[in-house]
Amino acid sequence: MPQRPRHGESLAIASARGGHLMTRGGGAAPPGAAGGLTEARAHAAIPEQLLQGGEIVILLIKPSVWFIVLSCLGFLAGVLVAAVAVLGLMRIVDLHMASSDVIVIAGFIGAVRLLWQLLEWLSRVYVLTDRRVIRVKGVLRVQVFETQLKNIQHTDTLFTIRERLFGLGSIMFSTAGTAVPEATWRMIGRPLDVHQKVVATLNRYR
Repeated sequence: MPQRPRHGESLAIASARGGHLMTRGGGAAPPGAAGGLTEARAHAAIPEQLLQGGEIVILLIKPSVWFIVLSCLGFLAGVLVAAVAVLGLMRIVDLHMASSDVIVIAGFIGAVRLLWQLLEWLSRVYVLTDRRVIRVKGVLRVQVFETQLKNIQHTDTLFTIRERLFGLGSIMFSTAGTAVPEATWRMIGRPLDVHQKVVATLNRYR
């Protein structure tokens, strides 16, 4: 049977701000990594009922803060195009409103969407333990995905164009009997390092 880490072995965690890997214990932190969270704070960041007795947290990460902007980039671009179109139309037709009103309305809509995405970012937590893969997300309706490591058949790393421009990526988890991934860790920092840790954990504990 696989052995669990002894006391003092490295606990790999990721910063909530950028998803960068950090280590506690004897392991060396990757280049550019800042100070890590304590194990107590790592457990405090996860709803208490999600963790089982004696469960060891291997990874605790959030999406990069770029998630806030990149995930709604299409919507923001649409608002900008609509505002420009209205301003152009105002030169032809009297819409009984000032140009500044259009700008204020567009700015307000964009700000509301960014605020919503901030709440989405705050709600997302990605956890890897010695037993399970967990993903928590949702503002009004909280969605929790969890599965035993033994159920994970394969993992994939996806790099969209937007993610590649900012050094981000997404990790997808698939279990047996499904054609599509059940869960995705979206827009995380240092995705190759995170994926390497996921694979190592699966090989050790599965």
